[in-house]
Amino acid sequence: MTMTRRTLVAGLAAAGALSGIVAPSLGRTASGSSRFKAVAFDGFPIIDPRPVAVLAERLFPGKGADLSNSWRTRQFEYCWLRTLSDRYADFRQVSQEALVFAAKSLGLELTPRTRDQLVNAYRELSAWPDVLPALESLKAAGVRMTFLSNLTAEMLDAAIENSGLNGYFEAPLTTDRVRAFKPDPRAYRMALTAFDCTREEIAFVASAGWDVAGAKWFGYPTFWVNRTELPAEELGIGADAQGRGMSDLVPFVLGSATKPVMIGPVPPTNTRDANLVATLNQRHTWRKPCPYPIARAGAVP
Repeated sequence: MTMTRRTLVAGLAAAGALSGIVAPSLGRTASGSSRFKAVAFDGFPIIDPRPVAVLAERLFPGKGADLSNSWRTRQFEYCWLRTLSDRYADFRQVSQEALVFAAKSLGLELTPRTRDQLVNAYRELSAWPDVLPALESLKAAGVRMTFLSNLTAEMLDAAIENSGLNGYFEAPLTTDRVRAFKPDPRAYRMALTAFDCTREEIAFVASAGWDVAGAKWFGYPTFWVNRTELPAEELGIGADAQGRGMSDLVPFVLGSATKPVMIGPVPPTNTRDANLVATLNQRHTWRKPCPYPIARAGAVP
């Protein structure tokens, strides 16, 4: 049987499913002023990865998008294959190896200097423009926050420093601690110990559909910051709510939204659709348009 990204994700998460973990009900409210006591973030709801793709295009004019896409795909595959095979290496090494393969597959000459420029770009990243106001709201409500990410601690700490976000996050929960990349249950389990909370008291914030599935299979209430409005993965499970930016996350965590956040609305094309849209508008809170441009090529694992 050919192993696809879908079967890899499902296989890594199987341990969580088989151990009887059940997704929690969002009806439970954590003590204090918010629905949840803590939030665990994947790296990229917070960190803007687009400069890596911009650098790739500058170094390889006309080929940067192809290189970024091939590199990103191989990053995913190497992370998951190393975890499945118990051959862990940190994200920096995985990224370097994936980049070398991607360049070779495209017939691009990748010198050691150029390779290091691209890999080191992960230490030069900073936060998306909408991050600070959201973090301020969550911190004011007493919500504890940390990263739960495949990135190295060095990369995560650099992004915090580059963005002036010191004081908002507790020590990062990098997968280096357990030597298993998400969506392995060992990675998600780190937040339970770090926060000393139950699954129901921790919200997980994902930037990718596969991470949504992994976190939900583990049992976390999950919000998807879906900046590029991608469809959900076909894995039989989805986020509890989603939005295009961090401002959509705040009411989900604080419990101040009486309606679920959804992507939309879609203009009606006939009378039946018009009636449906009217009904949806009564039931759902639609996100506001994102105030800054989004480049689809910038997403990374």
